[in-house]
Amino acid sequence: MSRISGAFRDKKAFIPFITEGDPDIETTEKLVLAMEEAGADLIEIGVPFSDPIAEGVVIQDASKRALANWCTTDKLFTMVRRLRQKTEIPLLLMTYFNPVHTYGKERFLRECRESGLDGLIVPDLPFEEREELAVPCREHGVELISMIAPTSEERITMIASEARGFIYCVSSLGVTGVRGAINTDLAAMVRRVRSVSGIPCAVGFGVSTPEQARQMASLANGVIVGSAIVRLVAQYGKECVEPVRRFVAEMKAAVNGAFQKDSCC
Repeated sequence: MSRISGAFRDKKAFIPFITEGDPDIETTEKLVLAMEEAGADLIEIGVPFSDPIAEGVVIQDASKRALANWCTTDKLFTMVRRLRQKTEIPLLLMTYFNPVHTYGKERFLRECRESGLDGLIVPDLPFEEREELAVPCREHGVELISMIAPTSEERITMIASEARGFIYCVSSLGVTGVRGAINTDLAAMVRRVRSVSGIPCAVGFGVSTPEQARQMASLANGVIVGSAIVRLVAQYGKECVEPVRRFVAEMKAAVNGAFQKDSCC
């Protein structure tokens, strides 16, 4: 069983997102360890990019801060190597196709494997073109995570049948960001996936409160939270570790509450 699959075994997974190098590499490394201690089951690390088309302003600004601090992909891989001496928590990279292509697909995936990364999320890679990365991912033992959106209805069966690790269910149209309410029929989306595959489904985009996390976890196998955490990092800077730790613990408790309800009912 892969580390990613194990993160969903007999529980609902909580998956926090942070941007590499915001506010600096040292703090990013501390955040990963603190979030694991607070109960995170997988951790998603965003690669800073100048044109993150799937991201809202909060994560766009985080990328700008990280790039201004000269955070690079090589520094990220070095950081992951250090983390792998301290933790076995599954680590995912969220990036775009351009940085992978510029770095070199084979070189990028080799570094992912050798540094200890488990999975890759590439939101601007169309499903029809996914083999361009899926092949080297398979060769290097890195799971390429598929995404489905509210507009994917007619393609869900096809995407789910080929998915690896888990499926990232996008809760809302548009970019990432904190939302007051999530109105997509996620239950129908998850049922459609489960009709063709037993792969776990994790919901992301817009989840920002414990109540939303509990609600999403009652529908799916996991919950992904990004902008709400990145906003704390922006607010507290290098002093963000403890505020983020407390927030992750609160969100994980909410996700656990959904699991306990499902288990007893």
